[in-house]
Amino acid sequence: MKQLKATILFICVAHIGFAQDFGGPKKGSAIGFSANLTDFSASVPKIGKVDPGFSIMYWHGLTSHLDYSIRYNGLFTDYVKAANVTNTYTNEFEGSFHARLLANNHLINPFITAGIGIGTYGKNTWAPYVPLGGGIQMNLFNEGYLFLQANYRASLATAKLDNNMFYSLGFTQNIRSTEAAPKLAPLPPVPVVTDRDNDGVPDSLDACPDVAGLASLKGCPDTDGDGIADAEDKCPTVKGLAKYQGCPIPDTDGDGVNDEEDKCPTVAGVARYQGCPIPDKDGDGVNDEEDKCPSEAGPASNFGCPVINAEIIKKINMSAKNIFFATGSSKLLAKSNASLNNVVSILNDNPGYKVDISGHTDNTGKADKNQLLSEARANSVKTYFVGKGIDESRLVAAGYGQDKPIADNKTAKGRTQNRRVELNVRNY
Repeated sequence: MKQLKATILFICVAHIGFAQDFGGPKKGSAIGFSANLTDFSASVPKIGKVDPGFSIMYWHGLTSHLDYSIRYNGLFTDYVKAANVTNTYTNEFEGSFHARLLANNHLINPFITAGIGIGTYGKNTWAPYVPLGGGIQMNLFNEGYLFLQANYRASLATAKLDNNMFYSLGFTQNIRSTEAAPKLAPLPPVPVVTDRDNDGVPDSLDACPDVAGLASLKGCPDTDGDGIADAEDKCPTVKGLAKYQGCPIPDTDGDGVNDEEDKCPTVAGVARYQGCPIPDKDGDGVNDEEDKCPSEAGPASNFGCPVINAEIIKKINMSAKNIFFATGSSKLLAKSNASLNNVVSILNDNPGYKVDISGHTDNTGKADKNQLLSEARANSVKTYFVGKGIDESRLVAAGYGQDKPIADNKTAKGRTQNRRVELNVRNY
């Protein structure tokens, strides 16, 4: 009798433990519902006062041993924890992962669960929680599943929600399976034909029966794949055109632009100028793309613009040394006017000239205040020039604070030299 009981027990375990003919090992997509019980009176896994509810669920298999689910829980309960709040119905939303011991194609399959959820326990009283637990899945011939679950739900907002227990019995129906496509019956064998070079072209139709080739070329090879058989290709290893007997379009000047598209086929150029060199309208040796004065000849050292007369640069530099401000202020002193007016005259006489105005300070005081002072002084000079009719587009003002000293800040003389405004004239 004991042997008979042991035999029956072994058959049941084997039936549960081994894979059944229930489709693939991975779950497809399924939707369903469940009936639930929730125990808010339990802070440890035990059954106390329970409240009924229901769920609408979506399950989907990620691997043969891992699923995820999304569910809405509706709970008929008066449970609240927050003061002065009433409740008759609770909404909950959960997302969970379920790790199964066995592949999906088993009759009975235990699993463990971990996820995240949130619910409203009274008006505007939302609280998150973490469902942890497990359950048992029963595979209904891969058409659906029965689920029995028990979760301990740890509150993440204990002022609004107690730890609680959740029990569920549910059913899901497959809406998309993962069954393998049916195997097709093998095709009957192809009759054997004579093909000495094994290129798929019967010898009776092969113009090159001893060399593997292409059916489109009557069985002859085309090494470079240009559609011209090697026997007729003067460049059999380089793709070309029939009009050039299988060779590429020539590039006489070697500039990477073939002669058919090159407007300067004997002079190396660039593609954006259709094979011609980058133009240099003023003939100064600086091409127009790099020449800031493309209509006036000048050296590359001045970006292709004419060199400004050294005497003008000297006058502007001298004027810059005679710009004075009230102490600790950006207010220009009247004794600066003569020097500034000299610069205005030069700019009026040379409408193509532009000036960069840079303000500098010594290291006395805080660096951030020195930065603001240097910017304000540079802008004061700019404002003066604009007030004298110089277009603002010809002027750039910037402050560098104490970052670019030209003398030693440890001496009074050095600090005086560092408190300065520099004027840099340019014609580009």
